[in-house]
Amino acid sequence: MSLEAKIPAGPLAEKWSKHKFNLKLVNPANKRKYDVIIVGTGLAGASAAASLAELGYNVKAFCFQDSPRRAHSIAAQGGINAAKNYQNDGDSIYRLFYDTIKGGDYRAREGNVYRLAEVSVNIIDQCVAQGVPFAREYGGLLDNRSFGGSQVSRTFYARGQTGQQLLLGAYSALNRQIHLGKVKMYTRTEMLDVVTIDGQAKGIVTRNLTTGQIDTHTGHAVLLCTGGYGNVFYLSTNAAGSNVTAAWRAHKRGAFFANPCYTQIHPTCIPVTGDHQSKLTLMSESLRNDGRVWAPKTVEIAEQLRKGQIKADQVKEEDRDYFLERKYPSFGNLVPRDVASRNAKEMVDEKRGVGGSGIAVFLDFADAIKRLGQEAVAAKYGNLFDMYYQITDEDPYKQPMRIYPAVHYTMGGLWVDYNLSTNVPGLYALGECNFSDHGANRLGASALMQGLADGYFVIPYTLGDYLATIGPKPVDGNHPAFEKTKQEVLTYINKLLALKGTKTVNEYHRDLGHIMWEYCGMARTEEGLTKAKGMIQALRADFWKNAIVVGENEEVNASLEKAGRVADFLELGELMVDDALMRKESCGGHFRLESQTEEGEALRDDEHFAFVGAWEYKGDNQPEVLNKEMLDFEFVHLTQRSYK
Repeated sequence: MSLEAKIPAGPLAEKWSKHKFNLKLVNPANKRKYDVIIVGTGLAGASAAASLAELGYNVKAFCFQDSPRRAHSIAAQGGINAAKNYQNDGDSIYRLFYDTIKGGDYRAREGNVYRLAEVSVNIIDQCVAQGVPFAREYGGLLDNRSFGGSQVSRTFYARGQTGQQLLLGAYSALNRQIHLGKVKMYTRTEMLDVVTIDGQAKGIVTRNLTTGQIDTHTGHAVLLCTGGYGNVFYLSTNAAGSNVTAAWRAHKRGAFFANPCYTQIHPTCIPVTGDHQSKLTLMSESLRNDGRVWAPKTVEIAEQLRKGQIKADQVKEEDRDYFLERKYPSFGNLVPRDVASRNAKEMVDEKRGVGGSGIAVFLDFADAIKRLGQEAVAAKYGNLFDMYYQITDEDPYKQPMRIYPAVHYTMGGLWVDYNLSTNVPGLYALGECNFSDHGANRLGASALMQGLADGYFVIPYTLGDYLATIGPKPVDGNHPAFEKTKQEVLTYINKLLALKGTKTVNEYHRDLGHIMWEYCGMARTEEGLTKAKGMIQALRADFWKNAIVVGENEEVNASLEKAGRVADFLELGELMVDDALMRKESCGGHFRLESQTEEGEALRDDEHFAFVGAWEYKGDNQPEVLNKEMLDFEFVHLTQRSYK
């Protein structure tokens, strides 16, 4: 099927403004006649709910936490990009656009990315007005720091708590609308399916996580703002509850899933220590502003470090390999995340890793402390240093942090057009839930930017265009489609509850994670991916025979919740492998060992793979069909990425 991105014609800088003018409008008196469902209340969901309610729409917002303040958005610690050029160092909207297109390895749409850069400047003003306590310079102006993938300082931050502070701003705006009665908030409620009537999304089916009650909810449109699917790898920086269920159930109702193999591995995470862990902890990329990444120059010194015979500060300067500074002198430690991650893996593969496991490199602040003083370093990163100390019992002021890449963000997601609409009319996807703005890799400090851009500045315009088209006639909650979908959900729940085997759901999740990390992680090969596909199919078949799910539906049942999410991950994992097998090139976070330059960098194949791969569900245990949206580059020249 042909995918129409609906990107407006005309000059890049005029596309969004012209498009806004051409969109249909809903007059203020009619807005109160429309019901909008929003699933997920992180940055994208909370900002969308607050904005749409402020416009006059009736909003129903759902989250599975006990409060929107628990959304995983708080974990984006380091900052948010905006092309304000406060530092007067050459930044501009076009430069942010170019850095983002290049950082995504030329696998994102020009129109979407330029709009993201364009509205970034408005996000900062919006958040300052909400009281977000961004860091400020001595003169009172907002401060900026640099992040990977750019040579300017454009990242606004609130110490190492930026995501949390931004979420509190959106949450306060959301709470105002709840108080005014324009948003009805459903907490501890999980979406389990989308209801479609005549091919249009008209509602959802939910489960109350406290009582087990299954309900249906009507709406003129459904907005999914449910984050990414990094927990398919079991160990990731995502909150343990983060999952793909809402997006995956929508996919099975017809929404295309785009670029699922595009996974971002974050280079600065606390390394794995054993099978007892349920998640990993991110050390913000902002640390690479002042921290220097290094590994021992020789295997012998690395072995001495691993055995505890010497300490890091005893390694002489000439015996240290500051490998990012050596290989990428122009960007140094601020290369994009995919580049930094692959190079850290290379050090470990060469047996030059550190720590007891040997699967880590150092992030060293000795030079920064000597240059700036410990007090200044603590002012910038104090909470991150404290977190590292609490987890590792090692003082990063006195010895280098040990870091290693871990799964962090997923660039794939539900396919959407320029209006953030999936191919199912009435069903929208915002933030990390969609695929649209990052390409094959995400630059740091752009996840917060995309979530708030979608919620505050894009969907309030584009949703109205659809609603004006369908009209304000109430959705009939008694339509047979609602009861039919509800019964299908109940049947599925009972199928899960009937599993009385001997292996826990968590064990299946861990097994899947091992397969995904080993064969579909930082480096991928055709042989490994083919092997992984068979292993996932066998694991999924075993799940439906030997898994155990305890308890009943009519109660708090974490076993049942987890079972449904892991069942979805088992299906998604195979699609990710299929997507990685299909894409016989390297680009950004998707690194095929068969496709690399002589210097070991990702080698794209623009002739054959300059497209978005959007997968169409065809039924249980049936191969999915690939649909291609060709990417046209009118304003940037496709070149081999270089950060040297």
